[in-house]
Amino acid sequence: MNIADLTDKVCGECPIRHRAVCARCDEDEQAVLDTMKYYRSYEAGQTVVWSGDRMDFVGSVVSGIASLTQTMEDGRTQMVGLLLPSDFVGRPGREHAPYDVVATTDLVMCCFRKKPFEKMMMETPHIAQRLLQMTLDELDAAREWMLLLGRKTAREKIASLISIIARRDASLQLDPSNGQMVFDLPLTRVAMADYLGLTLETVSRQISSLRKDGIIHLEGKRHVTIPDFQKLLDEAGDDSDGGMLN
Repeated sequence: MNIADLTDKVCGECPIRHRAVCARCDEDEQAVLDTMKYYRSYEAGQTVVWSGDRMDFVGSVVSGIASLTQTMEDGRTQMVGLLLPSDFVGRPGREHAPYDVVATTDLVMCCFRKKPFEKMMMETPHIAQRLLQMTLDELDAAREWMLLLGRKTAREKIASLISIIARRDASLQLDPSNGQMVFDLPLTRVAMADYLGLTLETVSRQISSLRKDGIIHLEGKRHVTIPDFQKLLDEAGDDSDGGMLN
């Protein structure tokens, strides 16, 4: 998706509308948001914002993926999370960015001018309630990230990442995802290795193993079919429900 596809759309026609910060807004509230929004696009590898920079906007990822990275005093960096479509960027009331935000793939964001958005948030319970819900979801994702990096095997890490992306794709498509799931994997194997703290060779080996065992099917390197999502969750070591539409 690119900006040209979105230019003439109002908030009610947005492809991430049902999951974004404006999900609970009524038509009048959407009209107000339309007056303060604009779109930005970034190429893969381009920095959206540097840690410590002043942010004059908040917004949601419409398409693509971005990484959240923190740099330590000695210059080492650690990826601390991924931003997937509908995820929120920026914090009302916070002037500066706490992390580097970098486009992992080509990225399109729906941005809101920060001050008007903060004012609307104070006056519109629907915005504040949805933002609180998204913040709690982000906390859950951070806890999942800790488990992913700290305790899971390489095979479980790969299966977990694929399941996370599959669940988000299903929720954006309003697909209950019973049985077979089909989607395009947005991350390269290099990006997956960086995200999971693995080597490229390990990522490739584990993907090949999952493919050999029939857990996933691949067309090329990106087009993924999951014939049985529960089997993928079993490989990931996750709960049986998988948090499908969270």
